[in-house]
Amino acid sequence: MVKQWKVKIPQLSGDMERLVYVYLPDDYAVSGIRYPVLYMFDGHNVFFDDHATYGKSWGMAEYLDAQKKELILVAVECNHLGNQRLVEYAPADFEFPQIGMINGRGREYMDWMVSTLKPYIDAHFPTRHQREYTALAGSSMGGLMALYGVCEYNAVFSKAACISPSFWMSKDKVLQMVEQAHIATDSTIYMGYGAVELPNHAPSSEALISVARLLLTRRVNVALKIIPGGTHNESSWEKQIPLFMDYLQL
Repeated sequence: MVKQWKVKIPQLSGDMERLVYVYLPDDYAVSGIRYPVLYMFDGHNVFFDDHATYGKSWGMAEYLDAQKKELILVAVECNHLGNQRLVEYAPADFEFPQIGMINGRGREYMDWMVSTLKPYIDAHFPTRHQREYTALAGSSMGGLMALYGVCEYNAVFSKAACISPSFWMSKDKVLQMVEQAHIATDSTIYMGYGAVELPNHAPSSEALISVARLLLTRRVNVALKIIPGGTHNESSWEKQIPLFMDYLQL
């Protein structure tokens, strides 16, 4: 089942409301089980086609139901106004020719997730709240945020799935983020990129290999997958669900 309610993030978007989606096993209230938790970005694209930006979701609920996964999945809708999705999902300031300067507020977003959202979820649902049972996942800018979250908030998140991560934001800043992170060697990171989209995202593809190499030097558990025929959309990302779920052992 997927529960939904509206929340505000005052420090980022004032009184604007956005949806929180929470997937729960059907028997969660009576099973006596405490569940690991996966937090995902762009929550409107995670479960329902009629909520998704381009009419196709990841189909996560169907996958979790079919696999009988004992997991809670929390996904928050992005800010759709103007370039605010880029602002909230950018861990650092960057400039993009077609857009101009983006003043990244990714740290404020992650602070809200860690200090407000996660405590609420842990208080109201039977979670295994410890770091080793808490993961992040996202695609595109959400994939970048998943990497940022597991690097900078490693005391909270031990695993991340970074799908088609937007390393084009700034290869140097992404590498600096990974290099300076206090990330434990038991951390597990999956990175996946579509073979078809790679030529169209040259800065990201160059950074992808550099980030994977740097994570390996940090002795982090890392998988880098190039998906044959993979493109930059939810239909393609959906096909990676079994890959990253198995690798993260969720």
